[in-house]
Amino acid sequence: MIKPHGSAQLHPLHVDDPAENRDLTAQAHALPSARLSSSAAANAVMLGGGYFNPLRGFMDKRDALSVADSMRMSDGLFWPVPVLCLVETARLDDGGDGGGREAGAGDFIALRDPNVAGQPPLAVLEVAAVEAFSEAEMTHLCEKIFATADTKHPGVAAFMAQGRVALSGAIRVLNFSYFAAEFAATFRTAVQIRAHIEASGWRKTVAFQTRNPMHRAHEELCRLAMQRIGADGCVIHMLLGKLKPGDIPAEVRDAAIRKMVEVYFPPGRALISGYGFDMLYAGPREAVLHALFRQNMGATHLIIGRDHAGVGDYYGAFDAQTIFDHPAVAGALDIEIFRADHTAYSKKLNQVVMMREAPNHGEEDFVLLSGTKVREMLSRGIAPPPEFSRPEVARILMDYYQGLQA
Repeated sequence: MIKPHGSAQLHPLHVDDPAENRDLTAQAHALPSARLSSSAAANAVMLGGGYFNPLRGFMDKRDALSVADSMRMSDGLFWPVPVLCLVETARLDDGGDGGGREAGAGDFIALRDPNVAGQPPLAVLEVAAVEAFSEAEMTHLCEKIFATADTKHPGVAAFMAQGRVALSGAIRVLNFSYFAAEFAATFRTAVQIRAHIEASGWRKTVAFQTRNPMHRAHEELCRLAMQRIGADGCVIHMLLGKLKPGDIPAEVRDAAIRKMVEVYFPPGRALISGYGFDMLYAGPREAVLHALFRQNMGATHLIIGRDHAGVGDYYGAFDAQTIFDHPAVAGALDIEIFRADHTAYSKKLNQVVMMREAPNHGEEDFVLLSGTKVREMLSRGIAPPPEFSRPEVARILMDYYQGLQA
């Protein structure tokens, strides 16, 4: 089986032993605490689940800037996107010990979850350093991670809305936030997915990343990738965290994807799963991060298509593929990339194809619908053509969009 990134074995940071978890959770309630941003909470969940192996916690300022500039940590470990815990202030909330003081190296503090009622402890951090980023440094990070510092970019806006104080150090994760409870049938850690792949006997596994419902082209792309790679199975891996306004909620995507797999995939060949992370919309850099944590969960291949992890016009259509040819990235990971073109239904061939592989075709020979057009149709209770969307999937999406107007 493919090895995790950076180590021979996966090292998830969640405290699995029930008794130890109960004891540490009780201790966390009495510790001085800091409230996390949603982004930092998602980082903690990913660390807990083993997706960010071999990291042991949040990066310090030196590592964050090094990763932004060179995609390497100061010790040389390849990493594409800084994993930070940014807070508004280093002043801690009172944990029953007098509280109100500034966090410092050597402190043990509880990190509180902003996405769960009552903001319970999500993790315990052993503080290694407390460091501030200047506005210039924050802008520099954005320009490197997102290739822009434009706050109209949703990832930049979310990043810049966080504090400027970085708390770094090793963490022990107590729970998986709201993901495990709200998406019990879907949320899986990297450890759990590895176990599924191993138990299934899959030698080659292709992963498909999605933050949207899967249309016919996505379905056929998974099937095509499996055929060409000779994969035994496919992990359809959906993002369950925060998205930009207007994106379809996770529970609707989950229902639509489950129906598609139930009806149109051979039994036992596809695993529907999800992970607890907030979308960055960082295009090429995020594509590399996607590859890294898919390797950690045991996938041997990842499908990277047109405008993977992109938003608006901030990235070129295939920048998320060509970054894997960059000297800093090439050979840094063991997972292989399946490079996909825009996929659509060919009226001439009566099948879904990658458009670059369809000679003698004009745009009029494909069933192509814009996202705006599809949303308009669904809102009016009109199903897109079956060449674009499976009718069972369209029904779920129509119910959602019409519900918005009720």
